[in-house]
Amino acid sequence: MVAASHRCRFERDGFLVLPGFVSADTCEALRARMAELIAAFEPGEVASVFSTTRRSHAQDRYFLDSGDKIRFFFEEEAFDDHGRLRQSKAASINKVGHALHDLDPVFERFSRTPELAALVSELGIPAPLLLQSMYIFKQPRIGGEVICHQDAAFLHTEPQSVLGLWFALEDATTLNGCMYAARGGHQGPLRSRFVREGYRTETITLDATPLPTAGMVPLEAAKGTLIVLHGRLPHGSAPNRSVASRHAYALHVIDGRARYSPDNWLQRASEMPLRGF
Repeated sequence: MVAASHRCRFERDGFLVLPGFVSADTCEALRARMAELIAAFEPGEVASVFSTTRRSHAQDRYFLDSGDKIRFFFEEEAFDDHGRLRQSKAASINKVGHALHDLDPVFERFSRTPELAALVSELGIPAPLLLQSMYIFKQPRIGGEVICHQDAAFLHTEPQSVLGLWFALEDATTLNGCMYAARGGHQGPLRSRFVREGYRTETITLDATPLPTAGMVPLEAAKGTLIVLHGRLPHGSAPNRSVASRHAYALHVIDGRARYSPDNWLQRASEMPLRGF
């Protein structure tokens, strides 16, 4: 009955909000492991900025080659006019991605559990493959906006199958940049695709209907909540101008029976094939 309820709500709304899916201790273990990874990270000459408003990272080889690596991306407002960090390294990172689930044992254990496998199966993906993972910081005061988008525009399969699994590692509220989503918006068409040829990328319009800017519902999430997102669901998040961070971990899963588009921006070396749960 629980599985049927999940499937019904997901098909109606395009998202699920599941409080208490993971324990507070598990959230803290992920945060502690990420603190270790950040401490060991030495930027050197690498200062890749991730921004969905400017997309300056879109032609960045450090970003485009990150599908089978663990790489670090800074907030757009982390640097001063001279290119120096305004605050500590740990308070300047926007996100870390995109293969934590395969390359780090702590994140792999978190990402591959019977509970997640069962939920994904309930939602209609019988042959799941874990495609990408991201640790998202949404830093205090400088946490960047994530503009309204559809995940399938970036992680395209035929037929559409990408599913987002977003875990709140801290409370996510309207004050510190929680997600907003267009309830039922997944029933509309895919508006665009973000494609790649070599190290050149571009956005191709598939349907000129604008993504919604009004009527979005806030998906506030207490620590330990899992939010599941349909690949065509329009969603985004506001900047974080509060003093509270909003750490989260996100996984994207695709159906192994679907065709993963070869011109997607995220690609992997052949020696690291996708794996399931």
